[in-house]
Amino acid sequence: MLHILFVCHGNICRSTMAESVLSDMIDKRGLTEKIAVSSAATHTDEIGSPPHVGTQRKLRQMNIPVVPHRARLLTRADGAKYDFIIGMDEANLRNMRRILGEEHFPKISLLLDYTASPRAIADPWYTGNFDETFNDITEGLEGFLQFLNEQGLLD
Repeated sequence: MLHILFVCHGNICRSTMAESVLSDMIDKRGLTEKIAVSSAATHTDEIGSPPHVGTQRKLRQMNIPVVPHRARLLTRADGAKYDFIIGMDEANLRNMRRILGEEHFPKISLLLDYTASPRAIADPWYTGNFDETFNDITEGLEGFLQFLNEQGLLD
């Protein structure tokens, strides 16, 4: 089984959205025995908080179940537990590297690195644009699943 961890600043907007969307995708594609998904934060700002109301609203609008979740902090131990540790922007990437340590760098990437146009996913905490965040996350997840399939990791 592949263990996937999504990471963002507070673990209430982007990473929880990615966790819920990928969980829904793998459920609909019959991949629940092949992929386990979770999420974490690089900062303590929101530890213990549920997904942001904007994230919950967008997921409900798209008929995607919100994964039961409370924000938690990324730890060094996550480096050993997860096969892929995926952030949303450059600040996440820097903090992930700092927290996880050099030995786990090969597991670390940004979600939109799996697309034809790699870029950061803007934080809707600041932009208020949960639609754009959802679209970017969905694009990244489709690319990520395609990558896993091409690598033979979903066989």
